[in-house]
Amino acid sequence: MERISGVIYALARMMAIVGGIVLAAITVLTVISVTGRSLVPIGLAPVPGDFELVEAGTAFAVFAFLPWCQLNRGHATVDLFTSYLSAGANRWIDLVAEILMTLTLIVLTWRLAYGMADKLRYGETTFILQFPVWWGFAAAMVGAVVAVIISLYMMAMRVREVATGRTLFAQRHGGGH
Repeated sequence: MERISGVIYALARMMAIVGGIVLAAITVLTVISVTGRSLVPIGLAPVPGDFELVEAGTAFAVFAFLPWCQLNRGHATVDLFTSYLSAGANRWIDLVAEILMTLTLIVLTWRLAYGMADKLRYGETTFILQFPVWWGFAAAMVGAVVAVIISLYMMAMRVREVATGRTLFAQRHGGGH
């Protein structure tokens, strides 16, 4: 089980790092483009298709961060009531929340795949750069699939917590760490 945990952790971490690199790159791209726009009088220009690249990069980055967020219980929570419940009750609540999150991620991934297939079928391209729109969907799909894998793992861990009566992960409240 520890070997699987290590692979899951490494996969989620790798996705978050790659997502961070992409986010940094689109930030630099935006700065360059805005600078180019403001310096048009001296012969510079914005990056052509910058908004198309930012859109695709942001879609990837958001989905790339989901696995790490899921693994580290980083989603926002409201625990005004649950903080007064027993550890056993909270393990059950965590299991139900994990099941709901897993189902949500599965539906998101399914619909993302459907949208990607639709864009691929129609051959839709971006306006300026003319790159296929499905590329952005495909990039986001990578993170979405990894998020589903991580979520299934976390759901299994929650089942194990309920079955053993032991909390395997430290309680984190409000998504803050």
